[in-house]
Parts: sequence; structure tokens; C-alpha cells
Amino acid sequence: MDALPETMTAVAIREPGGPEVLTAVERPVPRPRPGEVLIRVAAAGVNRPDVFQRRGGYPPPAGASDLPGLEIAGTIAALGAGVGGHAIGDPVTALVSGGGYAGFAVAPAGSALPVPAGLSMVEAAALPETVFTVWHNVFERGRLEAGETLLVHGGSSGIGTTAIQLGVARGARVLATAGSPAKCAACIRLGAGRAIDYRREDFVSATLEATDGKGADVILDMVGGDYVPRNIAAAAVDGRIVQIAFLGGSRVDADFQRLMVKRLTWTGSTLRARPDEFKARLAAEVRRHVWPLVESGEMRPVIDRTFPLAAAAEAHRRMESSENVGKIVLTI
Repeated sequence: MDALPETMTAVAIREPGGPEVLTAVERPVPRPRPGEVLIRVAAAGVNRPDVFQRRGGYPPPAGASDLPGLEIAGTIAALGAGVGGHAIGDPVTALVSGGGYAGFAVAPAGSALPVPAGLSMVEAAALPETVFTVWHNVFERGRLEAGETLLVHGGSSGIGTTAIQLGVARGARVLATAGSPAKCAACIRLGAGRAIDYRREDFVSATLEATDGKGADVILDMVGGDYVPRNIAAAAVDGRIVQIAFLGGSRVDADFQRLMVKRLTWTGSTLRARPDEFKARLAAEVRRHVWPLVESGEMRPVIDRTFPLAAAAEAHRRMESSENVGKIVLTI
């Protein structure tokens, strides 16, 4: 650790507001605590929670860095006390609770995974937040099985492109919604059997038509709002609706008697504030079930665009435009 620089360049949130509040700063290089690794960051993924944090609506959990950035890739620069299974110089990608928009970041050792063979650092940085989220919500909470139908809302987003590929690779039939013909075409290229342009089609009718009236067994939703009653209508009997965000609002008016009649399960989760032990367990499951699919080429991160760290504001503008297909990544 003596060879580490004392300071690093990072991007901080000056105050709640628009992309212009993202400001380059000099910060001390963090030192890993017991059970942590220090990573020299090569690339950091940009995600919706970063935007919410910048606006002032998603504060970091206690003890986490105030810098934005929830997923990184780079090489291990130092090890905290008691860390095994990692070595200085190892290329890793990691889920972090904050601090990714920087030259160095600390991560719980259990949340750091080896960069899958054949992937660049940019591609590796695009994996943790989306893969951890999709695996836990679609396959653990949603219990998606081979032969079932998965409906993915926001199919061209980072979460959506991941969910489509993982669903197909695990033997499910995938339907996806997206907001333009070009985005729908991207979903089809990734393996979706049907892409629904929600600006021109009713996704409930399209889902029922595509499933011969049965509906979707699992629905992954990040919209909420008026999608809540429509998801209930589009779900199959004994279906599972998994909520991971509320871009359209979390206060809704819905007739939940239909949930009872169809025997539906409506669940959801957040990831950032979960304890390190949970994330380590989830990382082990991802390494076991998802990493082989990435290394075989059955699933690859979809990169929309990269920006240098100094252009983090432009990356956020791209995210807020919703024009991206796949992940936006900062390079350090």
C-alpha cells in the first residue's frame, strides 16, 4: 500500500440537481478495511440509481462513499486484512455501494469477481449492477423456469438487455417492451421472441396474443405507475410480477382482487443497501450460473456508449435521454 498515490481524481455531486452538478474533484485514495479490496478503476458503469442520487432522491447507505458509481472493473491494488482468494494485480469487476466514479474504489472482497475471459474492462464494468439485479429478481425472486414466458419492460435498457439474454440462455421465451422500432429490433437481435413498441401497441393485448391468452409467467417491471394494473392483466395464472423501480410513480390505483383470482405473486427488491454477506452470496451464484454464459458468448454486455470520467455529465445526459440501447460506461 505504500506505493499507492495519496490522491485520485473523482467525480462528485456538488449539490442535488442536473448533470451539471457532477464535478471533478481530488480525493484521498481510500484504504481497504478488513474484508475489502482496493481496486484501481479502469471503467465504471452508469446506472439509473446514479441519476437518482445526483437529483437528491437516492442517498448512499450509511458508511458508503458519497461518490456515485455502483459497478466497476479494474485491477486489485491492495488487500484489506483477512482477504483471501484475491491477489494484487488480479483483474476484477465488482458491485460497490458507491464510489465508482473515481480512480480507485474499495469493494467488499465477496462482491469482487474475476473479469470473465474474453471481456474488456469496459464490458466487465457493465456487468455487476445489471447481472446481480436480474439474477436475484428474475431467477431467485421470480423463480423463472425453462419453458416459461418472461415479459421484460424496458428491454433496450441495461437491465433489459441483460434480462433478455439471461432469460433466453436459461430456456425461457422472452417478450420485451421498448419505445421505438429501432429499440424493438435490438431486443429481437438479443433473442426476444416478440418485441412490443409500447408507444404504438398495448402491451397487455400483445402479451396475451403472443401467449395464446395465457399471459406471462414472470414480469420484470421498472416502470410502476399505470403499469401495475396492466401487469396484473398481462400475467398468467400463478404468475410472478417483480418490481425493481418505479420510474412511472409508486402510488397507484389498482384492483388487487385480480391478484387473488389469478393467485399472483407481486414482489420486488432493492440491492444497494443489502448487507455485504447477502451480496457475497449473490456474487457466488452469479459466478456459478452466469459467468459460464458470458465466457461462452451466450450472453454479452451490450455497450451503448463510453465517456471519459471527465465527461460524466454527458453520460448522465445520455442516460436521461433514454436513447441508449444497453449500458453507458465511464472510462478512467
